[in-house]
Amino acid sequence: MTSRPRLLLLTPPYHSGVVESAGVWLPLNLVYLAGHARAAGAEVRVYDAMSYFHSHEDIAREIESFRPDIVALGPITAMEPDARIVCAAAKRWNPSTITVLGNVHSTFCWDQLLREDPNVDLVVRGEGEQTIGDIVRAVAAGGGETEWAKIDGVSYRRGGVPVSNRPRRFTQDLDSLTPAWDLVDWKIYWYRPSPAGRLAITSSARGCGQRCSFCSQQKFWERTWRGRDPLKFVQELEHLRDTYNVRVAMLSDETPTSSRQRWERILDLLVERQTGVEILMETRVDDILRDEAILPKYKAAGVSHIYVGVEATNQSTLNLYNKDIKVAESKRAIDLINAHDIVSETSFVLGTPEETVESIRKTVELAKWYGPDMAFFLAITPWPYSDIALDASSGLASRVATTDYRKYNLVEPVVKPDGMTLAEMQRELHMATGHFFYDKFKNLEKLSPWKRSFMIRVLKLLIQESYLGKEMHKMASGAHMPEAVKRMLAEMETEGRAVEAERARTNG
Repeated sequence: MTSRPRLLLLTPPYHSGVVESAGVWLPLNLVYLAGHARAAGAEVRVYDAMSYFHSHEDIAREIESFRPDIVALGPITAMEPDARIVCAAAKRWNPSTITVLGNVHSTFCWDQLLREDPNVDLVVRGEGEQTIGDIVRAVAAGGGETEWAKIDGVSYRRGGVPVSNRPRRFTQDLDSLTPAWDLVDWKIYWYRPSPAGRLAITSSARGCGQRCSFCSQQKFWERTWRGRDPLKFVQELEHLRDTYNVRVAMLSDETPTSSRQRWERILDLLVERQTGVEILMETRVDDILRDEAILPKYKAAGVSHIYVGVEATNQSTLNLYNKDIKVAESKRAIDLINAHDIVSETSFVLGTPEETVESIRKTVELAKWYGPDMAFFLAITPWPYSDIALDASSGLASRVATTDYRKYNLVEPVVKPDGMTLAEMQRELHMATGHFFYDKFKNLEKLSPWKRSFMIRVLKLLIQESYLGKEMHKMASGAHMPEAVKRMLAEMETEGRAVEAERARTNG
């Protein structure tokens, strides 16, 4: 084995039409892994096949060209089948190639992966940076069961039987982690609603201390939370701006605002240093309520878009989801975000056993009452390791209609309500989003000029780029849609060509 192993970090070619409508998002997890693998002595390539819209055949050619000793992926549940296909391709090229899977799904389903798929050699459980460095060093030393046994946080086969080493402790100093920004192909990452929107995904914190029963993050992070040093985080944004022309940063943090003192310090630094980087983020309803007095700082710091997870419009469902919020609190939080001229976004998770056509349509009407600028209606998805799937009292496990993980994407229903077919459920989900946005676009005059412009861009993207295109096009061309909206959509066609020209100029 070479003393300097070659590591190919890549994304599988999976698409569901969800996130592609808004932009092209870099795989931050791979960028962090790349930095630590390189420090451990590896020659590293990051290949974002998903964002390139490349095929499995393209990936096979990349493997043959780069000739990696290690192929590693971090698939979410919906990507797992395609990640296995990539592992098989690596083994066909060279059976000695070490294949590695990580991320949330792999962390909790390691035994199944290793039992079912001989093409998967190692599973990384939990945070992966230190572990991938150890794997690189182990491969340089010859690899094999003896070397794997020394690595915390790894699962593998010993004598053909899946085993796990002890868990790896979380990295306490997040600023000691070193993302390999120089390995990113920056020209492909773009936030479509912004004309000059070169996009970075960044992290200011890791963890989640909440209890949401349908979510994987609180379980993965063991309900812990760690935050980066505010100054170092802001300096990273400045580095991305100055070195790579980044103009928009989306925070990957589940709850960047958990520490009020730390978060306010970040806002103050962003205001003081005038970074000029637009911030997209998510947070919790109760943190918005807590921060009511400092929301002007959010706006001044460049925060333009906030997602808060409302998830339901009745208290009993919120209690089932362990959201620890009240309906009235969610309404108040969205009102506050809107009052500061920041784009508000939320989602509603539908499809519990008692769901009906009538209950979905009632949720849409209540979603209009909440008043977010954007709302999406998602199919409840019981990840195989989630609390809600493992809790027999929820009734979801017995109603799961498919175990095809490609459908576990929040778009395609996998749970059959008692009174609906899956086809009815999917149709109602699409119609729900269409009806919600139809109402928003009939009332554009109530928004500020910049938010009106943003919302028209969103409509255009939903029509042209998303899985909702057919429903949204029908809505936008309807007889009752204001002529001003139709006219603005036509103007967007001309503007869109100018945006593409600017993007081409920026990318040189």
